[in-house]
Amino acid sequence: MAETRVGKPIVILLVEDNPGDVDLARAAMEDSKVRNILHAVGDGEEAMLFLRRKGKYTEAPRPDLVLLDLNLPKKDGREVLAEIKSDPDLMRIPVVILTISKDEEDILRSYNLHANCFITKPIDLNQFVKVVKARFFRHSCG
Repeated sequence: MAETRVGKPIVILLVEDNPGDVDLARAAMEDSKVRNILHAVGDGEEAMLFLRRKGKYTEAPRPDLVLLDLNLPKKDGREVLAEIKSDPDLMRIPVVILTISKDEEDILRSYNLHANCFITKPIDLNQFVKVVKARFFRHSCG
């Protein structure tokens, strides 16, 4: 995948309701050496509209990566993950769970729903960038 991405920015969809975490992600991605375009939505319903290019997102790009919080308003991250991974048009998009939850049930359920990686917040900027780089250049969960 890295070979086909040379010169092209990675399109990332961040699904996060905490503005501080969105700012942290933006700062991490701006400081990284990974070319990216970061889009952020604040709840699960908006995430699905973005991914399905509906409503105000009809011109939205297809993300190369989804960074997903589990605890979201309107539709929680578990529901979003299940929808993504059960949709033939979306299921190949890698999903990294970024959450405050350390609950084993959340971890197991996320992987059972085919999450590509599960990371517990708080996460520092360097660790965040490592995860994105690992996903695209080493194909592992950093």
